[in-house]
Amino acid sequence: MIDSASLVALCEQHWYDAALSMLTQRIAAGDDDPAILEAHRLALVAQRVLALDAEDFDELATTVEEYAWADRLSASGFPHGPRDPHRGALGSLVALYELMLEVLNLRAERGEPQSLVVTAHLIGEYLCQLAWEPRLGHGGDPLRLGGQVGERWGTDDPECPHNSAMRATAKRAVNASQGDRVGFTSYLDKFHSRLGDTLAVCAMNHLTIEAGERPDVGPTCPTPCGWAVQGSREERRSLDARLRLALIYLDSPLVALRHHAPVGHFFGVPSVGEISEGWLRTWQKLSAQWPDGSNPLIGAMPTDPHEALPGLSALISTVADRRIGEGTLLREIGDDIIAALRRARDHLAG
Repeated sequence: MIDSASLVALCEQHWYDAALSMLTQRIAAGDDDPAILEAHRLALVAQRVLALDAEDFDELATTVEEYAWADRLSASGFPHGPRDPHRGALGSLVALYELMLEVLNLRAERGEPQSLVVTAHLIGEYLCQLAWEPRLGHGGDPLRLGGQVGERWGTDDPECPHNSAMRATAKRAVNASQGDRVGFTSYLDKFHSRLGDTLAVCAMNHLTIEAGERPDVGPTCPTPCGWAVQGSREERRSLDARLRLALIYLDSPLVALRHHAPVGHFFGVPSVGEISEGWLRTWQKLSAQWPDGSNPLIGAMPTDPHEALPGLSALISTVADRRIGEGTLLREIGDDIIAALRRARDHLAG
């Protein structure tokens, strides 16, 4: 049976899933030390956080309310009900992005290139919503979005440049919180990750940016709705720029590696070299100057050379229009697992 000191070493290296497996074996073998049971409870939370199982974060947080990090865990997840008072990442995406940066760096430390690429892909899923958050005041929450959009949004008006998938997303987004839990869950599963692309078209409109000023990253709107051009021209140009960076990232060589990830066969696992090359090419695209000289990533924020992908937090911060760095949620959970294991060790020694 593995001893507590070895379990501490596993957690210090962030192998919370391995520690969970060993703790489960100890408990099955009859170890009923309260400190071991607590370490097991926390290791289960850490495993699900490392897997970015955000659907259940709010529920998990209610089981660990005595810990200082429980609120941040809840803030990183998604509500289960359409009108739950705690909106989590629908209210703000900041905590979730801090966690994703932490997970990505820990995956790199653990030598897990495939999981690193999956996390990098997840970072792109809500990057456009993150760009819109300063304007909307939330992370694309259906409960509030309906009062902020309108006119051609979610309609079949031929003047709207949204494609059929975007129209369906737009329509579902403003109705998702008016229905039941099943419908809301279906919206989150199938539509919410498309909301950013849908909103991006509205922001990249011809009243804000002239043709050829900035890189072509997808459909734009020639006749924007009134709600889409609220605010000063400077604010609208800033939103447009931040969305273009998000869309460049989404269509980048790094994110493309995710589409080659193996499912059920032995080929295509990205190597460390392929990831490094993919990120270098991605960074070159992201940091290239635009025709109008307005790329906000250039000189905006220093890159952190200690990151697994140096510059990623600078990109996210630029898109969000606020500083977002690597979080500490998993490490804090790990510290509490280690504290429980040391109590178990001291109890055994006593």
